[in-house]
Formats: sequence, C-alpha cells, structure tokens
Amino acid sequence: MILIDAQGLGASRPNRPLFTDLSLTLSDGDRIGVVGLNGCGKSTLLAMMSGDREPEAGVVRRGRNARVGALPQLPALPAGTVRSAVCDGLGREEWQGEAMLSRLGMGALVDAPTDQLSGGQKKRVALAALLAREWDALILDEPTNHLDLDAIAYLEEWLAAFPGGLLLVTHDRHVLDRVTNKVLEIDRGATYLHVPHERTGGSGYAAYLAARIVREEQAATAEQTRKNLARHELAWLRRGAPARTSKPKARIDAANALLARGPAASAREGELGLSLGSSRLGSKGVELRGVGFWWPAARADHGLGDGDAGSSLVLKPFDHMFEPGDRVGIVGPNGAGKSTLLDLVAGRLQPSEGSIETGRTVKVGYYDQLGRDLDLTRRVRDAVAGDKGEPTLDDVKLMRRFWFDGDAQFAPINTLSGGERRRLQLLLTLIEQPNVLLLDEPTNDLDLDTLRALEEFLDDWPGILIVVSHDRVFLDRTVSEVLALDGNGRATVVPGGVAGWLALRAARPTGSAGATSAGSAPQRTAPPPVTAPVTRKSPSTLRRQLGLADRELAEAIAARDRVQVELVAAGADHKELVRLGAELAAGQSRVDAAEERWLSLAAEAESLLMDI
Repeated sequence: MILIDAQGLGASRPNRPLFTDLSLTLSDGDRIGVVGLNGCGKSTLLAMMSGDREPEAGVVRRGRNARVGALPQLPALPAGTVRSAVCDGLGREEWQGEAMLSRLGMGALVDAPTDQLSGGQKKRVALAALLAREWDALILDEPTNHLDLDAIAYLEEWLAAFPGGLLLVTHDRHVLDRVTNKVLEIDRGATYLHVPHERTGGSGYAAYLAARIVREEQAATAEQTRKNLARHELAWLRRGAPARTSKPKARIDAANALLARGPAASAREGELGLSLGSSRLGSKGVELRGVGFWWPAARADHGLGDGDAGSSLVLKPFDHMFEPGDRVGIVGPNGAGKSTLLDLVAGRLQPSEGSIETGRTVKVGYYDQLGRDLDLTRRVRDAVAGDKGEPTLDDVKLMRRFWFDGDAQFAPINTLSGGERRRLQLLLTLIEQPNVLLLDEPTNDLDLDTLRALEEFLDDWPGILIVVSHDRVFLDRTVSEVLALDGNGRATVVPGGVAGWLALRAARPTGSAGATSAGSAPQRTAPPPVTAPVTRKSPSTLRRQLGLADRELAEAIAARDRVQVELVAAGADHKELVRLGAELAAGQSRVDAAEERWLSLAAEAESLLMDI
C-alpha cells in the first residue's frame, strides 16, 4: 500500500538550490534512511513529506486515510505538563504514554511544565507522544539525538518491529544499519535511492556505502576518458590553420564543448582540515579530588547537604585523574550528570564538594551540545575573526578547510543548518589549540562525512580526550575506557571502551555495580573474567596496552567491514566473490584474535585492580 507519493519535488535556499526533480514513494514495509551533507536539504524534504512545508516545485500525495506521524528536528509542544502533552487523547491507553516517557528517560518529569523543558527534553517528549499512538507511516528527523544508549537500543527494537512505512534522517550509523532497508542519498542536488541486492541482502546503509564507492570509481573513470578524448580533439584542432576551414563545424563545436567541460564539481573542496595543532601538555592533566555536585549549584554557599531540602544529588564525591593520553567516554542514563561533569572539568561549574586541580599547561577546549558560544546574529566570518574585526587571509583559508566557502562565509549563523552550526562550533573550538578536548554529544547533527573525518583526526590527537556521546560507533572509534554514571550519583571506571561497558551490562544485572563511597576512587570493573596471564604488569603499562588492543580491534573490524561492502558491490562476479570470501574469512580471524587479546588484557587489569 502506498502511503506517501512525492513527484518532482524541488527546494532551494538563498543563492543555492538544494534538490530538483526529487521523486520518492513510501509504502508499507519501506524503511528509508535519508543521508547527505549538512545543508543538502534532508530536513526540508522530511517537512515536505509530512505536510509541514509546501514544496517549491512538485507535489506530495498521501494514501487514502493514511495516518502519518512526524517528528521534526525542533518540535513544538502544547502548553501544560509533560503527561498531558503525551497522554491526552489516549483514553484507556494512557499507560502507554507514561511507559514510553519512562523508556525515553522522561519518567521523572511527567508533571513538569513543557515550557520549562530543554530542547533535548522537548524532543524526547515529542517522540514519546508519537510512539504511544498508532500510525501507518512515521517521518523522523534525528530521533536518536538526546537519547541515552538504553533508549536508543529500545528505539531500534521498536522501529525494527514497526509494520508501516518509515522515513528518517539520522547520522547514527548503527541505527541506519539496523533499521533501514533503503537509503536515499542527496548529493549536489541529485538523489540516489540505494536498495540491497537480492542475493546479498543486508541493510540499506550497506547498499548505500557500496553504491557510493562504485559511483565515485565510475566518475573517476569517466573523467579520465574525457581527458583522453580532449587530448585527441585538441591535437586535431591544432593540426594546421589551412586545414581548419575544412573541418566540420559540428565537430569543432563538439571539440570546444569537450575541452570546456570539466569534472563534476565536488560536493566539498578537499578534506575537512581539523588538524590545527594543540598546545603542549605537561605531565599533569586534570585531577578530581572528592568532587561531588548537587543542584542548586550554590550548595556550598548555602550550606545545603545531601538530602537537605532544596538540594538534588547529581554526583557523589569521588576521585579521578585525567592523565595525558587518556581517551575517556562518559556514559549513563539521561540526567545522570554527564554534561554536568564536563562543565565541572571546563570550569563552567564549581563542585559543591571537593576540588578540581588542573596542570599548569592545561588548555581546555569545550565542544558543547548547546552551542552556547555561538552568537546567532553574527556572520560566519565575523565569528571566526573574533576580536580582530576582519578575518585575515589565514582565517579565510581556515574557513575553506572547514567547508565554509564563498557565500557561506558571509551567511548569518542563524541561517545555517544544525550540522553547519556544529561544524562552525568545532572550528571555533579547535582554533584555540586546546590540549584537553571535551566533546559533548559531538555526533548530533553532523553528517557522516564530517563524523568520519572527526574520528580520523582524533585517532592521532595527542591530548586528553573526554567524550559524552550516545553514538556507539563513535565511542568505539575514539575512547579506550569508560566512566559510567549510574544516575544515582555513582561513578564506575570500565576499561576497554564502550564495548567493555556494554559487555559488563549484558553480563550483570542492572544496578549490581558496587557503589563509590565518598572520597574514594571510582570502583574499577571489567568484562566477565577470562584466564589472566601470569606476568604482572604495571597499571600504566596495562592502560597503554589496553588502548593499543582496543585500536587494533577497531581497525580489524573496519577492515572486515570494508570487505563486506566490496562483497555487496561484486554482484555476480564469481572470481571476485571467491577472492573476497577468502579475504573476509581472514579478516574475521583477525577480529577474533584481536578480541581475545583485548579480553585477556581486560581480565589482567581486573585482577590487578582487585589486588590494589
């Protein structure tokens, strides 16, 4: 059954078209992910498909009596409480609305007024209201933004079981891979719909990756062919002026057109230039001594204690040292205090108890999820120039490295897409050359190309990295240990990155982790024990070896996944399938060996920590 049918859609923004002649049909069972660079028109397309925006060209038709629910990037809620916004109209099914709020981390705020919610909380409430009702089609714009890992896992399961049509924009590669069976790519105004091959199956995301590789290879081949033809035609045109008059006019025109035609313009010029250097970091990083935090933040001035009226516990006092070379991910449920902890490290908040000491050479760069340092009334070039007034030549080159070229440099920040604002914010953070980098939900709104560039940059970044993120792929790539907050004020250090944390959660009941006592270091845990080596290593050696093993495992998984993409693209080429099959088997063996090494080191770390 056809639910939504769009034909010949067109959209533009000032001085630039977004897409033209876009046609798309959403039927029962379709799960279509929409991908493309920031600012290419993904949210605009979803608004047109949902009926929230009239197309500049073309038409959108709905199936008869089709019930279509939509989650915009910035939803608006009705006045009243969270409960009423979600449950009104559900009747006897009101319990479903409250259950959905609880699943999405809003159970404690059911009586809060909607006009007092943050942007992320409003989005979760709007998503809960949507999922609590029955729809034939769902249109979701970045539904995983502001959700914790548990809520994302639940949303994945829910969407995988949804029987209707699904159209979503997300930059969460795990969700794309798990949920979609088609991917619509918007690239330089053109659109491509990628569907898995019947023989290989798989996700729409895998089909998109394979097709993009093939398209780029074909474009390179076509450009080489054009150059070869152009050389021959140029030689023909230059063969003597007397012969020129006898040359057919049509061929002369064709030759000139061939010479004038260049390759298709790149979607972006060059690679994202993130490497701006960092200040030298000495031997001391950031040390937390008995740090605890209560809301309101002025607890120390007013004498409020744990459990006193008016105070709300966020973090119980704990010790932790962020040392040079550390790559730490902070995870936990929404409201557990992840962003609060980053604010404490950055000095935006003062601890209610304890102290934070930073090394003399520490220079903090904070890429927060709210963009608090962005003045939306300024132009891009003015924000980059800062106090200089006018940007220097180096500033202009830097903007181009971050894909702000031409008119984009003169654009007011409030006209940029969400992803473009985040990329500008990243530029403004890195231009200060920090050696302690705090990333709060860095994957929100960034497109897939920018995410991959950021991951590669962080691979070799020498300073202290502290990341809050709900993106499992990003955490896997960038951190080597996890500081888990349980929502009750306790902190637990888990070696081995997010994979180790997820393995630990899968192996133990929720809430079984030991509490962190006041003034003590966070309890260190590891995945289920395996046989530990006899040789004893120092904690610093184990930390370094765990980081290397984690990177080795990530590289092995990436290499294996690349072969899987090539298998999809191989089609019916039997010789190529045999060769790639052997490569895939070897790649899986490498992954298995890397996992064994990581587990062995994790077990040794657990044994050592138990002896301390």
